[in-house]
Amino acid sequence: MQKMRKPKIIVRGGGDLATGVIHRLWSAGFAPLVLECRYPAAIRRQVALCEAVYQGKTVVEDMTGVLIRNLDEAAAVWDKGAVPVLVDEDASCVNAFAPDILIDAIIAKRNLGTHKNMAALTIALGPGFAAGLDVDAVVETKRGHNLGRIIRQGYAAPNSGVPGNIGGYTKERVLHAPCAGTLHIVQDIGAVVEKEQLIAEITGADGRVTPVLATLSGIIRGMIREGYPVTEGFKIADIDPRREELANCFTISDKARCIAGSVLELVSAYARGHE
Repeated sequence: MQKMRKPKIIVRGGGDLATGVIHRLWSAGFAPLVLECRYPAAIRRQVALCEAVYQGKTVVEDMTGVLIRNLDEAAAVWDKGAVPVLVDEDASCVNAFAPDILIDAIIAKRNLGTHKNMAALTIALGPGFAAGLDVDAVVETKRGHNLGRIIRQGYAAPNSGVPGNIGGYTKERVLHAPCAGTLHIVQDIGAVVEKEQLIAEITGADGRVTPVLATLSGIIRGMIREGYPVTEGFKIADIDPRREELANCFTISDKARCIAGSVLELVSAYARGHE
């Protein structure tokens, strides 16, 4: 059996869905480079490699992400079996790194500059991209029958604005900032809360403090970082109604693993064809 040549891979984004993809690639023996923005806003912080931007290093399950200052530092991180994370919101390192594969996993619901000329194989997750035009393939991210489907022509399902159903709840389980200001955590990830319990506060520019109350009873699965400056309507927290699922707060989700499997399929096929 022939050994696959490891392609050079860039993953744009280090949020929870991106991290599921990165973990699957890393587990399969690939060595991705992760590009992130200066101030990531992931709420599922326990399962997001972008936390390395703030902490210098973060661990998701058995995988370690390490912040690097430039491309020259990436090799040493790979040699230690970890994943390098570089602050490069515009993917300006693409020309210097010359990836074989580029995966847009930002999940911005729109294209923030990814195009087919960036790599021999380009993959994007979710809506905002035209497969066959902007990128080579799009992976469906909407929960349901088509989750994880590989699209080679056309688009993923448009953003409905309604979160996927978990435990019978959809939009109720995701909280958005009621106003602009600095968020302060009262109940963090893993806390069991009751509906209308205080879970955070937002201090506005005028010093006024606005409470953020739980929209349902359950476990806080996601909470944006302490001190993050939010705008009105900004996604700040996620509550899982299934109280028995505490471990879900600290492990990669079923949705992320499903999407990751499709990305691995595409990457492995490319690697086999370029041995």
